[in-house]
Amino acid sequence: MSAEPQAHPFSSRPDIVSCCAVAYESEWATMLLGDSLHPGGLQLTQRLGELLNLNHESRVLDVTAGRGTSAIYLAQTFGCHVTGIDASSANTVAAIARATEANLTDRTSFSCATAGRLPFRPSTFDAIICECAFCTFPDKSEAALEFARVLNPDGALALSDIVRRADLPSSLDTLLGWIACIGGAQSEANYAGILTEADLSMRTIEQHDESLREMAEQVRGRLLTADLMSKLGKIDLSTIDLEQAQQLVRDAISSITIGALGYAVLIADKSAGTASVTTVENTASDRSFTNT
Repeated sequence: MSAEPQAHPFSSRPDIVSCCAVAYESEWATMLLGDSLHPGGLQLTQRLGELLNLNHESRVLDVTAGRGTSAIYLAQTFGCHVTGIDASSANTVAAIARATEANLTDRTSFSCATAGRLPFRPSTFDAIICECAFCTFPDKSEAALEFARVLNPDGALALSDIVRRADLPSSLDTLLGWIACIGGAQSEANYAGILTEADLSMRTIEQHDESLREMAEQVRGRLLTADLMSKLGKIDLSTIDLEQAQQLVRDAISSITIGALGYAVLIADKSAGTASVTTVENTASDRSFTNT
């Protein structure tokens, strides 16, 4: 089996970012994935905040913030100021509305932008979070360099993302697979290498495969419900290739079961120095990697 990075046919598509943005601003995304739009939900978002040691003085950038769910939660939980960016203008408008409703406009702000060109000066943020999105970026190295640029010298980055540890079924290497955060996924080692090349020092890697399995099972159940409702004439699925979506989910669950797909949290520091990261064997549903 091989998890080495490949030249993916969709990685060079100029419209891949907009394709993902349109997909994740849709009602279908919320119906299938829930409000957080990523495995682990707000519980894993809180874990990122804890690993980043966030507090009321922290300036945080949420990359691909969606409708602001994580940004608002971090501001409420840790008292930090969170700036969220997203490629979707519809998501940005929704995030601003949610922050206003939560009375958090003094600690949150949202705007349209992409990871490859962050509209901020160097050393603007103490921390960056990027949840289940790094894998969809066509140029991950460019994004990593931008992360490093806008972090202050003592800042840190927290990624949570799908990881690809072996060859996958062809159904997962489609445009739909890319939008579903699978087609562009890489191994933990490859992600770490990209961050290290951007002068970010790896601190910790945790595996949360069970979070991915739970979300995949949730999506499978909701697709079955949608199919039933369509047959009863309750909803219109004429614009959805339901059979392709169901096949993708089935193959994703099979790949998770054999360990070819997983979910990981990676923490990297801006501070200089090369970290040593050891691997803990997969003796439970989730694994952890910690500096030694």
